[in-house]
This record gives sequence, C-alpha cells and structure tokens, in this order.
Amino acid sequence: MSAVVRLRPRMVEKIWGRTVLPAPFTAPANKRIGEIWFDVPPEMDSVLVKYLFTSEKLSVQVHPSDHQVPLGQCGKEECWLVLDAEPGAKLALGFKHEISPEAMRAAALDGSIEDRLAWHDAKPGDFFHLPSGTVHAIGPGISLVEVQQNCDVTYRLFDYGRPRALHLDQAVEVAIGQPHDPALRKSCGTSGNAALIEGPHFRLDRLAGPPSDDMRSRYPGAVLAVPLLGTVRVGGITVRAGECCLLPDLDSADFSAALTTLITQPVSQCAAADYPALKLASN
Repeated sequence: MSAVVRLRPRMVEKIWGRTVLPAPFTAPANKRIGEIWFDVPPEMDSVLVKYLFTSEKLSVQVHPSDHQVPLGQCGKEECWLVLDAEPGAKLALGFKHEISPEAMRAAALDGSIEDRLAWHDAKPGDFFHLPSGTVHAIGPGISLVEVQQNCDVTYRLFDYGRPRALHLDQAVEVAIGQPHDPALRKSCGTSGNAALIEGPHFRLDRLAGPPSDDMRSRYPGAVLAVPLLGTVRVGGITVRAGECCLLPDLDSADFSAALTTLITQPVSQCAAADYPALKLASN
C-alpha cells in the first residue's frame, strides 16, 4: 500500500436513530440515522469503524466470539468511546450478578433482563471494551464511536416489544452470564493522549496532535485514522472530523492540525497469540 484511501461513509437507518445528527453530520430529510460506518478497505478488512447516535434504547444483545462462528469467519469484539451524552444517559454491560443460561432466557422472555443488567452512566470520554459474549445495551441520548471486529452477527435477547426477530437460543449459547470486568472500562476525559486497547484483535489509541516516537513504533504499517477534532493531511488530501482514512503508515501523514484523532489497526494473527486475555492499554 502506497497511498491514502478516504473511506466511503454509509448512513444506516435505525428505529432508534436520530433525524438530527451532531455536527459535522447531517441526516437526510425524514431519515432516522442510527449509524454511520465506513466501507472496509481490502487492505484492512478485519476492523470496522462506526459512529452511533441514539434517541431510543437499543435492543439487549450479544455477539459471538471467533470460536463460535463458522470456520473462516470472525466473531465480534468491540469498544465504545463516548463523544456526547445527555444528562442521565446510560449504557449496560454484563449483569449485576451471575446468571444461569436458563434464568437469562426466562428474563429475556418476561422483560426482566433489563433490570438484571448493570447500567453505567455515560459521559464524554468514557471508554468501554466489550469482549465477545458481553450482553449489552445502549440507552438514548448518546453519541459514540465504535471500533470492532468486522462482523455483523448480532443476537437479540430483548427488544422492548418492537416487531423484530429475537435469537434466544443463539444468544444464550454465546452469552457470558457474569458482571462486566471493571478493568475493561475507564474515563479518558475529552482531550489528551489515551492508550485505549492493545490486542488481542486490534489496537486503538487517541492522539492529541502528532504521534510520539513510541506510538509510531507500536503502529507499524497501515493504520485507520479517524479525526474527531481538527484535520489530518496526507499529501494534497485533507481528512476532516467525521471522516475516516486508511494511511500507509503514521509517517505519511501530517498531524500538526489534528487536535484529537483515533488511530487503530488489527493485531496480526501471529501477534494475537501474545494476548491471551483482553485488556485495556495502560495510559
């Protein structure tokens, strides 16, 4: 790879989306946009970047792991960085207390699963890492960036009576009936450098300005760059907030006007063996 690639954004309608989006985005007239995601380039097809905007609760759901999908496919590990949140906005990750598969299924059927989940206040700069199998939900009034394995397999446990299919058998089979590990969530504030994730499937950092020498050494080769505030320049191309680009490497880009940028890249299969457990990167 020798040139920058600006990834094409796609607006995705969702019943829980918004008709008015935060700048720099604009929703088409009479469309409820819940997600904006960027076409995955073939040079980096294992990582997907999305924006999410909620006006209603998302379903209670779960995603499978690499070992719970057909051979040759990947599971879905994901993470969220909250960009904005209305007062009282909340996210759910895992359960308040351990729950058996049978009790989880029963709670999904009678709707009490919502109360069994552990709900966390959401505010700008909060970061959450969701291993595959984490039962989760997102409440209304939240804008966030999601970085994930490039997998779209979602099993719904509960959907507040909406006329959409549930997947109870599959969901209960892959779900972890445990509280979410507190080590997998933290507050990063709204500015400054923040090391967010280091393996096993991808690494993710937030930059304030140009990357350090240490960061350049940790990110060899191609990276995805997502400006949140300011711009990244590559040759004659300016990548602005709300866009996403694939860079040949960090040295190819000018970050001098980039106030806040997310960068991410997959961890190679051979390197993934060095990360037997998910972890947040140390700041």
